[in-house]
Amino acid sequence: MLGKLARQHDPNVLVGFDHADDAGVYQIAPDQALVQTVDFFTPIVDDPYTFGQIAATNALSDVYAMGGRPLTSLALVCFPEKADLAILERILAGGLSKMVEAGCTVIGGHSIRDDETKFGYAVTGLVHPKKILANGGAQPGDALVLTKPLGTGVISTAIKSGKAKSSWIDGAVQSMTTLNKQAAELIGKKQYRVHAMTDVTGFGLIGHARELALASNVALRFLAKDIPILPGALDCIRAGDIPGGLKANREFAECVVGYEASIEAELKTLLFDPQTAGGLLISIADEDSAEFVLELDNLGIPARHVGNVTVSQKPLIRIY
Repeated sequence: MLGKLARQHDPNVLVGFDHADDAGVYQIAPDQALVQTVDFFTPIVDDPYTFGQIAATNALSDVYAMGGRPLTSLALVCFPEKADLAILERILAGGLSKMVEAGCTVIGGHSIRDDETKFGYAVTGLVHPKKILANGGAQPGDALVLTKPLGTGVISTAIKSGKAKSSWIDGAVQSMTTLNKQAAELIGKKQYRVHAMTDVTGFGLIGHARELALASNVALRFLAKDIPILPGALDCIRAGDIPGGLKANREFAECVVGYEASIEAELKTLLFDPQTAGGLLISIADEDSAEFVLELDNLGIPARHVGNVTVSQKPLIRIY
């Protein structure tokens, strides 16, 4: 819908919505630019405090995905008029805990009455204009690294239907409440040759990989056996716990995918699973990838080398 509006021409806009990037970037000084994003959604777990943590982690992720450092945030609240305010207090407390961990100050917010609870944040961060990591810039020969396993969408759906095992929920919650802070900071600290980056969220791995490939004018190759998966995710798909967003993602993006090997149907489905607070998909110089993955592993981040970047060709994305 934004694409249908009249275009604004502002030379200080370094990243707009033209390439479906994770956040907007606006230059305010020769060595400083603002990174701005907003995200909120309905509860996906039963515990209010955990929901707040997940919402905050998810909102912060877009700033990290641009190579930025979160600075301030504003809470967005939709809450039923007759609901217990103690629940809202727990949601806000959970969100604040992750903002504190990120070093991001909550400076206000806005609330409205709504029949359905919704919560999230608008987040502003800082980035050097020459160190922005957009989803364009991937180079043929790069390695593709994914920092979190897939499956939060189908497991969240199983939670709602009462079919999720406690061990599956624990794994998904741990993933969804883990900030992408350490991975983003490691890139800046060690000067790894990262050429493009995005976070894997609502459009699933294939949807966000498609955006990266199109913005970079390259093609991508994934190795199915190396893609990390949350415990229980494939079981959820076999049981039919498939979110509507997954089906929409598949209908939209599977046309650019070629399956070059015998891949189980459940894994094909999982590639389109909409993630909440998902990991970073990083296009990094192949020579740097092994050390990068090892350092992430030492930090407790389950990153995996999941594929490579090739010259632009059809299909845009190949799964081996």
